Amino acid sequence: MRRVFEGAQVPPTASGLDGLVVMGGPMSACSDDGFPSRPAELRLIADAAAAGIPTLGVCLGAQLLASALGARVYRGSAGPEIGWAPIRLSDDAAWDPLFAGLPRRLEVLHWHGDTYDLPPGATHLASSARYPQQAFRFEAACWGVQFHLEVDRGAVAAFTDAFADEAATAGEGLSDATTVAALAALAEHRRALVTRFAGLVSGRAPADVRH
Repeated sequence: MRRVFEGAQVPPTASGLDGLVVMGGPMSACSDDGFPSRPAELRLIADAAAAGIPTLGVCLGAQLLASALGARVYRGSAGPEIGWAPIRLSDDAAWDPLFAGLPRRLEVLHWHGDTYDLPPGATHLASSARYPQQAFRFEAACWGVQFHLEVDRGAVAAFTDAFADEAATAGEGLSDATTVAALAALAEHRRALVTRFAGLVSGRAPADVRH
């Protein structure tokens, strides 16, 4: 684990990696301003994609993946998308190694202001009413997921505390919308997706480190 926001160095290449996960953050994928590790992260992601290393980008990570693959990342014209709202999976998602079998409509947590164009050659997997780009796959092993499947109640509370001004723009109070049922459904779909991704990573790992 590299906590780059605390000054940890980004690996110079993807050599030796069995998988790569790039998470979110308040920075913009469009600029190095306030984001000194951005060039190194883009190089690492591009190297992993070129090598076919299983890669998963979440929120900012999805935008960085899109940028590393040659797509445009930019401020969303529809404004920030923050709070619980549904996404709709594309027809291609039904055959995707990670998304196959998930409901066509998923209620997820959004927290972003930037968006991206679909990278050249990528497969579109999900959209929302506000932004058409919510998930994509590039070739056989790289996925970008704009929304947050990883959150639990504690994570939502941490988001709300850290970014109170942004949280206030949500159409419905985040604490009210973060129900036990919503989190339970999200957890079920998250388990399916990350278990499949972990299987791809495990398939590349040496036998003595597989779990």
